[in-house]
Amino acid sequence: MRYFKSLTPGIFRARPNRFLALVELQGELQRCHVPNTGRLGELLLPGAAVWCKKAETPGRKTAWSLLVVKKGENLVNIDSQAPNHVAAEYVAGGGLGIVPDFVKPEQVFGDSRLDLYYEAGAVKGYVEVKGVTLEEDGVARFPDAPTQRGRKHLLALKAAVAAGYRATALFVIQMEGVNSFSPNTPRDPAFAQALSEAAAAGVEVKAVTCRVTPETLSITGEVPVVL
Repeated sequence: MRYFKSLTPGIFRARPNRFLALVELQGELQRCHVPNTGRLGELLLPGAAVWCKKAETPGRKTAWSLLVVKKGENLVNIDSQAPNHVAAEYVAGGGLGIVPDFVKPEQVFGDSRLDLYYEAGAVKGYVEVKGVTLEEDGVARFPDAPTQRGRKHLLALKAAVAAGYRATALFVIQMEGVNSFSPNTPRDPAFAQALSEAAAAGVEVKAVTCRVTPETLSITGEVPVVL
């Protein structure tokens, strides 16, 4: 999908806090919003090539948003909203092995809000989407920081299966060049355990890679999940 518009190349200089980056754009140091709460320590290194989008909201504290980072020969999307957009297209197009009659975003199940809900005839399902930006030696991993909210979503997916729904944890790897996906057990063992338990309870766990350019983001295919 064509997700980005008019991105400007720059050079990453510093990240004063998790929401703010200092980026050299067109010869000037600019304050840029970082739309991702992860650590991104292996990506946001001084001197890294990045691409930023000019803010469309007047009066915003930061005039730019940092959306793409170059790591080695690959581009990595770090916008936490982007995976939901491509995941909705993927599900609607039959990526889960079934073509839905419709797909709705942000639907409540129990005390959780899950990213997608769909129906295909008698089949009703929920999908929780997790964007992945961490890669180590060809293995994509999630999360890059402990996430209690992520564990809560897995519990909701388990409950959905128990209630008769189809449920999927879909990990959208926001880059190419990876061979498999695994939970980041050293960083968040509780999430890794919850993911294994969800899979054992019937939750589908899928991981897909994306081709990233400064203008586009598109899912390219699945990679094996190793729990």
